[in-house]
Amino acid sequence: MNTKKRSFKFKIIIPTVVILIALVVVINVFQTIRLANIGNSLINEKLSSVTNGLNFYLEESMGKSNVAALTAARNPDVIKAVVARDTTKLVQTLAPICESYLIDYFTITDKDGMVLARTYDAESYGDSILNQQNIVDALNGKVSTYFESGTLIMVSIRTGAPILDEDGKIVGAVSAGVRFDIDDKVEALKALFDSEVTIFYGDTRIATTIVRDGRSIVGTTLDKRVAEIVLGEKREYSGDEDVLGAKYKIYCKPLINPHDEAFAAIFVAIPLENLMLETNSSIRNGIIIGLGGLAIAIVLLYIMISSLSQPITILSGDLRDIANGNLGIDITVKGNDEVGNLGESLQKVADILHKLLSDINQTIEEHEKGNIDFFLDTDEFFGDYRKLADNIIDLAALGMRDQLTGIPNRRAFDNRLSMEWGRAIRENNYLSVLVLDVDKFKNYNDTFGHQQGDVALKTVAKTVRDALKRPADFPARWGGEEFVVLLPSTDTEGAVVVAENVRKEIENAVIPCADERGARVTVSIGVCSQVPMRDSIIEDFILSADAALYRAKENGRNRVEANDSNQAR
Repeated sequence: MNTKKRSFKFKIIIPTVVILIALVVVINVFQTIRLANIGNSLINEKLSSVTNGLNFYLEESMGKSNVAALTAARNPDVIKAVVARDTTKLVQTLAPICESYLIDYFTITDKDGMVLARTYDAESYGDSILNQQNIVDALNGKVSTYFESGTLIMVSIRTGAPILDEDGKIVGAVSAGVRFDIDDKVEALKALFDSEVTIFYGDTRIATTIVRDGRSIVGTTLDKRVAEIVLGEKREYSGDEDVLGAKYKIYCKPLINPHDEAFAAIFVAIPLENLMLETNSSIRNGIIIGLGGLAIAIVLLYIMISSLSQPITILSGDLRDIANGNLGIDITVKGNDEVGNLGESLQKVADILHKLLSDINQTIEEHEKGNIDFFLDTDEFFGDYRKLADNIIDLAALGMRDQLTGIPNRRAFDNRLSMEWGRAIRENNYLSVLVLDVDKFKNYNDTFGHQQGDVALKTVAKTVRDALKRPADFPARWGGEEFVVLLPSTDTEGAVVVAENVRKEIENAVIPCADERGARVTVSIGVCSQVPMRDSIIEDFILSADAALYRAKENGRNRVEANDSNQAR
C-alpha cells in the first residue's frame, strides 16, 4: 500500500501547531482547577496508591513464602537433616534461604508435627504446632498459604509444604513466613508507603509507627465502629478517622485465618495535615509549570529542529554495528520519508544475513551430530545470498561424509556415537555397534587393482546402508575396508539379526572376488551390545566389538561374532 511521504518541513509544522494547542489547553485547565478538587484528588490518589501497594505487598509476601517453603522442602540438605533430626544443621541450612527469598523465618517439624528447628528462635524446639493449619496441610501432602497466629509469632503469612524423603514419604513439614508483629516490619512498611502503619491482633495494637508525646501507642485499641466492620464483618474499611487527636485518612484490611476468622488487621493511616501541604505544593508547582510553558515550548522547537539530523546519525551507527557483525540489530529509524525507507531497507539486509548465518550454523551443528542428510532449504534466499549458503553447506558436508562411498566418515561416526552414548545412559537403554571388515581385501586389490577395489567398497557401503531399516541406524566408513554401524535401542539379539542380514546382503551382492574358487566378496562382523553406565568407557565398547570381529576372522570369516558387555561384567 502506497502512503504519502512527509517532508522535513511538514514534520516541523505539525509539532509546532500541536505544542501551541497544548499550551492553550494547559493554561485553560490550570485556570479552572479549584483548590478543593486538587486536595481531594491528591488525597484519593494517595489512598488508592497506598491501598493498591499494600494489597500487592501482601500478595508478593504470599508468593515469597510459597517459593521459599517449596525451595526449603526440596533442599537435599534439609531433607537429610530432618531425617537425622539435626537441629543445628537445619538452622544453618535454612538461614541463607531466608535471606535469599526475603522472608522472616522458617519452622521445621517432624512427621508428627513436633518442631525440629526454628530460624527465629534456634534454642526453642520440641513443641507441637499441629494447631497451625499450614503444618497440618503439609503433613497431609498439601502446600497451603494462610494468615495465621502462633505461640511465638502473633501475625504472619505462612506457607506450609511437605518434606519428602527419597522414597516419596512425608518425613516432616516446613513453614516459611513473613511476619508483621514486629517494629522493624511496620517501620519498613511506613518507608515503603510513606504512611503510618499499625498491626492489630484482635482489636489491640501490637506494632505501630504512630507516636504520641514521644511514646508509641502500642496497646491501645481500634475504634469500635471500625473494629465491627473490619473484625466483625470481615470487610475492608477506608475513611477519615481521629486517632488520639490527629486526623488521618485510613485504610484498614482484615487478615483472615484458615478458620475464616478475622483475627488481625493491617491499618494504614495518611496524616491529612501532610496531604494539605502536598496540595499547596502541587498548586505552586502548577503555577510554575504554567509560567514556564512558553519558555519550554521555545526550547522544544529549537531541539526539534536540531534533532532532524538525529535519524541519519542513528542509521550511521546501526550500519556500523552491522559492519561489525551485529546482525541481530533492530533498526529503530522508521517512517514514510526517505530516511525511514532507508532504515527499512537496512533492516531487511540485516534480517536476511542474520537468518542466513543462523540457518547455516544450524546445518553445521546437525552435521557435527552426524546428521549429514540435514540440509538447509536455500530456496528462500536469492542471488549471492543463496550462492553463499550453498557453498558453505557443501563445505560442511565434505567434512562429515566419506568422499569415496558417500556415507558418513569416521568423524561423523564419532560425533553420533558420543550423542547416542549419552542418550543411552540417560534412558538406561541398549546401544549396539557392528564393526565390518571386507574379507581378504588385500588380495582383492592385488588381483583386480585399486580402482576395482574402490568399486567394491562403494558397493559394500551402499549394501550396508540399504540393509538398515530404521532412520536411527547409522552406517559409516571406519577406514580402509572397515565399516561400522551404530544401532540405538538395540540389544545383542537384535544387533546379531541386523548383522546377519547385512552379511547376507553383501554375500549376495554382485561383486567380483579375488578368491581362487570364484566366491563372492564377503565380510566378517563383530557385534557389541551394552547398556552403558555413567562410569562406562566408550573406547572399551568399540574395542569389544573389534575383539568380536577378530574372532569372526579367526573362526573362518564371513560370519558374525557378538559380545554383550553387560553379560561380560
